[in-house]
Amino acid sequence: MLEFSPHLVEGSEALYLQLYRYFCAEIQSRRLPSGMRLPSVRALSQHLRVSKTTVETAYHQLLAEGYLESRERSGFYVVDVEWDEPVTTGRRRPVPPASSGQDGTCLVSAPAKKIRYDFHQARVDAEHFPFDIWRRYSNQCMQQENSGVLYYGDRQGELVLREEIARYLRQARGVQAAAEQVVIGAGTQTMITLLGFLFGLRGQMVAMEDPGYHGVRTVFQQLGFQVQPIPLEEDGIDVEALGKSGARLVYITPSHQDPTGIVMPYAKRLKLLQWAKRTGSYIMEDDYDGEFRYNGRPIPSLQGLDTEGRVIYLGTFSKALLPTIRISYMVLPPPLLAVFKEKLQDFDQSASRVHQETLALFMKNGDWARHIRKMRTLYRKKHEVLLNVLQQELGEHIRIMGQDAGMSVTVEVRSAYSSAQLAQLAEAAGIRVHPACHKWLIPAPDRLPSFQLGFGGQSAEDIEAGIRLLAQTWRPYLSGE
Repeated sequence: MLEFSPHLVEGSEALYLQLYRYFCAEIQSRRLPSGMRLPSVRALSQHLRVSKTTVETAYHQLLAEGYLESRERSGFYVVDVEWDEPVTTGRRRPVPPASSGQDGTCLVSAPAKKIRYDFHQARVDAEHFPFDIWRRYSNQCMQQENSGVLYYGDRQGELVLREEIARYLRQARGVQAAAEQVVIGAGTQTMITLLGFLFGLRGQMVAMEDPGYHGVRTVFQQLGFQVQPIPLEEDGIDVEALGKSGARLVYITPSHQDPTGIVMPYAKRLKLLQWAKRTGSYIMEDDYDGEFRYNGRPIPSLQGLDTEGRVIYLGTFSKALLPTIRISYMVLPPPLLAVFKEKLQDFDQSASRVHQETLALFMKNGDWARHIRKMRTLYRKKHEVLLNVLQQELGEHIRIMGQDAGMSVTVEVRSAYSSAQLAQLAEAAGIRVHPACHKWLIPAPDRLPSFQLGFGGQSAEDIEAGIRLLAQTWRPYLSGE
């Protein structure tokens, strides 16, 4: 034990960080040879007269960065690595002490190695995108005789696309829509910005599910709205709490709640509509990935059940087609459409006219319907693979939410480590997972670390391999039920 004599100084840098740097230097200089067993956490903490947490955190960071390996019932050993060149220590921020628990931040350090598996919830399967068909329709739009496409188009979006969207929504989602009610724009945040201008006054209250989509929450906050978080029940937003909030606007994701994955049942939808009718309120229904449901038939849209014109329906092509074409849309009730035309008549169209006309041809010729059927089958298979491997590898350590629909599931992890710490450990192993902590406006003090795991952008083989590696990486830091 006497060969370990780091100079630890209280009150300067954190002790675990000083200890981490000491071992990095010793291993890189080969003063600690490959295969050497390090002292146990208890023994080293007693020798250095520091807490076990200090030693344990330093060891875990060295483990995550590949300096050490953990052998079951044996301890920590220096990894057998041939260094090509000296490695500079100190640039990467180590994981904070596990005793800090949920630290409230989702920031992680730069990746320690190349990312092999990325479970981002918004990634789509680009490999199966119909490039040839899309290119043909795009070329058709860009013929010289169609030169009008080079100029500004209709402020609500191209009529031919609005007609196709309205037809599709009536058939597939039960939305009551005419082409003149459809407004097209470059992404959901753009649509929310337009609605913010439409509803007007800064300081007005808007209710949102908590947790909920932070991208929309940020828009409302930047526009000066007072965002009122409404807790969730097992079947969706707490309508009683919504009524007590005094809000007259609410944004919800009822078909696949972001991030919990709750699918709001029919009875709760009727209760929400009754609240809107009774209070004269408006509901913004974001059906961002309503095309993908894996157990039973999709529940009709909330807007399709609305008989009072209180629901604004929002949709996007980012999940089912491609995010890069930046085409989203909303269906306004007739009274709000009149307000929209009066207040926002000088706002130019924000979505590419070329992409709009290309998409209109894609839908009109039946390719959109075929693409949806193909992707629904493909995503169902990936969804099954993800759920199966999660249960096999991490079943006793996690709780899975949102298993019935969408392109991601949310996983709560039983661990004393925070979401940020677990994400950093994953990145060190070449896996990118995305904490969901920023989706809560009012974080619960005892909430477990949670992640949205998307399966759209990876093959079934990569999903399985990635989760197995993730389980191997996280297992030392997890607790059971």
